[in-house]
Amino acid sequence: MKTKMFSILAILAMLFCACDKVLDRPSPTKAEDAKYWTSAEKVRLYANSFYIHYFEGYGTGWTHNSAPLLDYTFDDNVVHMSTQGQFTRSVPTGTGWGGNYEWIRKVNVMIDRIDGRMTDILTTEEYNHWMGIARLFRGLEYARLVNSYGDVPYYDHEVKNTELDELYKDRTPRNEVMDAVFADFEYALSNIRLDDGYQYINRYIAAALVCRWALIEGSWQKYYYNNTAQAAKFFELAVSSGDFIIGSGRYDIVLDFRSLFASTDLTSAKDVILYRKYDPAQGLTHCVASYCSLTESRAYGPNLDLIKSFICIDGKDWQTSGLGQTDDFTLDNLIKTRDSRFEASFYHKPVASSKSCYLYPTKFIPRAAFDPLTIADGEVKSGAVDVMYTSTNNTNGYPVLRYAEVLLNWIEAKAELQTLGQGSVSQADIDASINKLRGRPIADAAKELGVQKTAPMDLAALPDDPARDSDVPALLWEIRRERRMEFAFEFSRIIDLRRWKKLEYMDTDANDDLLTGTWVNFPEECKAQLKADNVGKIRIKTKDGEFISYDGSNGSKMVGFFYPKENLGRLPFLNVPNINPYLTPVGSNTIVDYRNKGYTLTQTEGWPDVSN
Repeated sequence: MKTKMFSILAILAMLFCACDKVLDRPSPTKAEDAKYWTSAEKVRLYANSFYIHYFEGYGTGWTHNSAPLLDYTFDDNVVHMSTQGQFTRSVPTGTGWGGNYEWIRKVNVMIDRIDGRMTDILTTEEYNHWMGIARLFRGLEYARLVNSYGDVPYYDHEVKNTELDELYKDRTPRNEVMDAVFADFEYALSNIRLDDGYQYINRYIAAALVCRWALIEGSWQKYYYNNTAQAAKFFELAVSSGDFIIGSGRYDIVLDFRSLFASTDLTSAKDVILYRKYDPAQGLTHCVASYCSLTESRAYGPNLDLIKSFICIDGKDWQTSGLGQTDDFTLDNLIKTRDSRFEASFYHKPVASSKSCYLYPTKFIPRAAFDPLTIADGEVKSGAVDVMYTSTNNTNGYPVLRYAEVLLNWIEAKAELQTLGQGSVSQADIDASINKLRGRPIADAAKELGVQKTAPMDLAALPDDPARDSDVPALLWEIRRERRMEFAFEFSRIIDLRRWKKLEYMDTDANDDLLTGTWVNFPEECKAQLKADNVGKIRIKTKDGEFISYDGSNGSKMVGFFYPKENLGRLPFLNVPNINPYLTPVGSNTIVDYRNKGYTLTQTEGWPDVSN
């Protein structure tokens, strides 16, 4: 989309959503609606209002509902200097999924108007393209809904406020909903234009989204519902949509990792399928980089479990690597022995402003932003980052859809099909995906710190990671590790854990590394923190599991993994009666509203009906 497009999208969203707030509210803009659908450009304008819903990027100003680092911190990568974020433990009273159905209604209006009022206005090509865009949006919204709720009411047309039987119908089975989504996705992939202009949705963008959500649904079907036929159907869709993008030759991995998130303009970069560019002249700025500035105190940070997941540069996990001293978790050693994405994601020295772990996430800001700072003894001594990386003045753009994600979605879907006895993964597939990522360039600043490329994956000699789950084949385990390194602090980790049925990874009682930070040698690296104010506040855990708290005189012993006393576990959430952490309950008010109208809405699987 053109640079200034996003500056009007919020206005468009308000304009077109004003009549769509709830399903049973009559439109206050009926006259305008009757006159609106007169040209392809009017359809484009209507479609543009969906962009900020699906492609928010870093958000704008202080809003960051879908931004990395800030909101998607509820997973096994992150430790919080407090009690860890809790899974929902009771049915809420709110209305639940209403916001999703605003967008369902909005897109069904678009479909109905194109089909009912514009067949004599649009050319066949225009009709097919805009119907493809609309059906893509509808498929995306339902895919997101079932990812949270399982079975949901399905509507494929505009519902009038007088159609109570429709408005208050019960849930549609998930497979029926997702079969409709499958059809929408197939239509979109056959009809959306290959090129619709600079940064507008084209068939490649659609394919990237389909590849993502087809993989997600295939995994749910395999691991949660044990439906291998439905799983294979969606895995095959993920592979075919990935094939389309990979086979086009339009995209490649050519940039160093940090540049993907720290640059101000990657609209023409081969690594990026869709990019959100920020421009202060258009009033488009964000705040995410300011949370990576080292000067901002952060309660959230990476935990030891994430640190240990980064593969060594010989292509093996830290426990079986042949490099030697891979159990040395000092940051200097990690930077030299671990995959380059480690250094690109975190600052290379312990920093006290990352209060939960002393390892500061810097993935979403340029390294050069720290040049004015003097950093010693674990804190910023002097200097300030440029104003563009403070407050809401941030201008670095966000790769909304990355080619790297397509490659990892594609290879995982192929590996999953292999487990189902359908197809196989070749070394050429690995070279085109995982090894393509491992071969990306290393930034000069990273090379100066000793960062090296990771050895290519050899399908015939996969690591035998002792931490691997017995029910996960070695290839899938390594693919999942690549995802974790590639997407740390982005959107996908909690979605991945749910679709793999692996929420036990977030059980802090079973895994103390979830609450543990990075290795810190306080006497050498952070001696400024060994002061009277921190007596009883600083604590480390040795490799043997011994806790040592600073008492004012034992500074020489303060060498180990940082583990503040405030890092507390989460409550039990697995195998608890009437709690299903995999699916989201609908608010009891919604169920009561159905009942008051004489209808029944079934509560989400695994949750009780507490509306009586």
